[in-house]
Amino acid sequence: MAFVPTRAAALARLAAFVPDAGRKYSDGRNVDPGPGARSNVSLLSPYIRHRLLTEREVVRAVLDAHSPQTCEKFVQEVLWRTYWKGWLELRPAIWLRFVEDRDALVPSGGMAKAIAAAEAGATGIDGFDDWARELVEHGYLHNHARMWFASIWIFTLGLPWVAGADFFLRHLIDADPASNTLSWRWVAGLQTAGKTYLATADNIARNTDGRFAPKGLATRAVALSEPPIPGVRPLAIFPRHDATTPSVLLLTGEDLAPESLLESHSAIRSIIAVDAVAGWPWGNAATAFVSGALDDAAARAASHFNCQAHRAARLDPQAVIDEARRTGARAIVTAYAPVGPVADALTAVAPDFADAGFPLVRILRDWDACFWPHAAKGFFPFKERIPELLDTCL
Repeated sequence: MAFVPTRAAALARLAAFVPDAGRKYSDGRNVDPGPGARSNVSLLSPYIRHRLLTEREVVRAVLDAHSPQTCEKFVQEVLWRTYWKGWLELRPAIWLRFVEDRDALVPSGGMAKAIAAAEAGATGIDGFDDWARELVEHGYLHNHARMWFASIWIFTLGLPWVAGADFFLRHLIDADPASNTLSWRWVAGLQTAGKTYLATADNIARNTDGRFAPKGLATRAVALSEPPIPGVRPLAIFPRHDATTPSVLLLTGEDLAPESLLESHSAIRSIIAVDAVAGWPWGNAATAFVSGALDDAAARAASHFNCQAHRAARLDPQAVIDEARRTGARAIVTAYAPVGPVADALTAVAPDFADAGFPLVRILRDWDACFWPHAAKGFFPFKERIPELLDTCL
């Protein structure tokens, strides 16, 4: 299973999937036939995650080909990702809690051996071991396999959910702080307090075309508990970018569609595309994908803005400042990074940029500004707003 890290490949995959985004997707999306046989799902998540494709253009392409009722399930799947991002954006302390709990976890003895066996696919559990190996090899899992895996990890193996969520973050090409963290929390009974997800052998066998029929799975899932969730914070409000301000464009793996982020007439003097930001991406597959996608995005951006693009192995604030001075820029511009390591890193370096006379301008896409404020509660109230919000945002 190959994910070519270019926008051209993303557009080709979208075009190939669009005819099947209606009833065929709705009827067959829950089945996981295995690597190389997944014609029933879009396989677009790595491209959407890193915004080689934007959510808007994906939803628009599907709605141009199908009625809203026919493609409702697929559109909702795209909006789930938007919802999770908005939910975490309104409650960033949940990400910090995950990071602190993950970093404080130092497994030893039997737990260390059990985690190592689970990550190596050596537990003896049919299906689970295959998914562990598939994740490491391909950097991808079917959505239902992710749910089954998380449930077995937590309730059958009795392992800490933060260690499992970290395992996914280190290997998924589409690893996303919001979707990954909150989905693991949901399985564990934390996201919707008391509501867990229990993987069963019958469900796994039915939805893998009989490939797997694991034995000895937990028969009950007792929800985990935690301190109260912090209240909702207001979304940050950023002034609109003045396209006439000479700027350096900073590209990260969070948003690799610079052509739709800024108009071609924007006064971009130089582009810096950064591979690693605060140690992210975490895994080899994701690192390789993001690096290739940054090469592609940098080349497209250089053509779009008619300026030079530079590649950097890591975010070095002084190097960015030096480039801004060299080119006569007056600001540093980047796509808004949702809650996660990139956002944390940008917040940390923003004072350095400001002290040097170059404000960091973070551009929030209209799609996010439209949907995120409505993620304050559960997905059902959010889902009820989707039709009217799409009328506004598409």
